[in-house]
Order: sequence, then structure tokens, then C-alpha cells
Amino acid sequence: MKALSVIIAVYNEKNTILKVLERIRKVDVGMEKELVIIDGCSTDGTRQLLAGLNDPQVKVILEDKKNGKGFALRRGFAEARGEIILIQDADLEIDPFDYPRLLAPIISGEAAVVYGSRFLNGRGKANLISYIGNKLVTLAANMLYGGRLSDIETCYKVFRPQVIRGLEFQCNGFDFDAEFTVRILKKGCRIIEVPVVYNPRTRKDGKKLHWTVFLPSLWAIVKAKFQG
Repeated sequence: MKALSVIIAVYNEKNTILKVLERIRKVDVGMEKELVIIDGCSTDGTRQLLAGLNDPQVKVILEDKKNGKGFALRRGFAEARGEIILIQDADLEIDPFDYPRLLAPIISGEAAVVYGSRFLNGRGKANLISYIGNKLVTLAANMLYGGRLSDIETCYKVFRPQVIRGLEFQCNGFDFDAEFTVRILKKGCRIIEVPVVYNPRTRKDGKKLHWTVFLPSLWAIVKAKFQG
């Protein structure tokens, strides 16, 4: 029986994290699920909610300072024990309901890396400025690394652990998404995209990703091109 490791980086998501965990538990993926949650020193009560969880499928890591999304995910990768790893956000912008379609190409052997694209079928409900920024970053990655992707900033990245073996990631923040993608492409791995449902929230509702992440993401893409 294969196992799926779901890695969740959390920071101040007390209103959504338990709902996300409930949805993950409910979705049937045909294999055991291991949930690895890394809290980046939340200050809104999220840590207390996580500390109170009593679930053998869930491993909670409480960081002693805010290190950033990329740092947290790398810690999660190191802790994962499943044959497949899936990155999940702690909000409700994208839904674990899409897990089966994300996992299908990997289980069938068609691909070792699958992205859940929010934009394969157009912009949808995405904020225009954020959408343009994502498209520019994605275009840069495609041009420099020969990719044909539509959404490198998506949370939903699913892969076999051996794909990242030997890779040295340096980005600690939201620019990790860009670095992760280009290092995978540079390694010669093909990334398959499947469409996922996307319901973006506003900054008022707790959205943390800002359009200014475009610049460090672009720098991560260019820098990785000239590194070993």
C-alpha cells in the first residue's frame, strides 16, 4: 500500500486549518495519508489548535520563529515518509477534492511530477495584478528552462521523493515556488499540469501572497540558471 505525505506550511490560519484537515481526511485517494504540518510561529491561536490535535496520521512541527514558507516546506520534505509527496496550503483557496486527479498521472506512471494549475482554463476569479505577475514569472521560467507551464506559483505540487533528491533549495519565502519549479526543470524532469478549482481570497480574508513576490521569484529563476 502506497502512502501519501501531505505537507502543509501554516502561519496564522486558525479560521481555516481545521477545515482543510477535515477535507483532506474525507477525500479518498486509495492509499494511507500522512499529514505533516509546520507552523511558522503563528500568533493568532493556530499553534494552540495544532498542539491540541490527537491524530496518529498528523505530525505537527512548531517552529520557534517565522522562517518562511520555503523553509517550512523543506522541513516537511525531510520529515515525509510517503512514496508520494503533495504540498497543500492551509487556506481554502484550493480544495483537496482535486487530489485524485493530481495523483492519477503519478500512480499510472505517466509522470513523476504533477502541478495543479489554476489557470489552464483561463484567469477565472484571480486578481488581475496577481494573475499578470504569475504569468510573467511563469513565462520567465518557461523561456529559461524550456518549460510549457501555465502556473508555477500554484500550491499543488505533487511528486515522488526521488525527484528532489540531491537538489539544494535556497529560497525561504514565497519565492520557493519558483525555485522549486526551475530546479526540477533543470534536472530534466517533465511536469504535467492538471486543472484545479481555484477560489481566491482577499487580503482582508487573510491572503498573504502579495504581487511584490514577483521580484524575488524572478531573481530565484535567473540565479538558479547559473548555479550548479
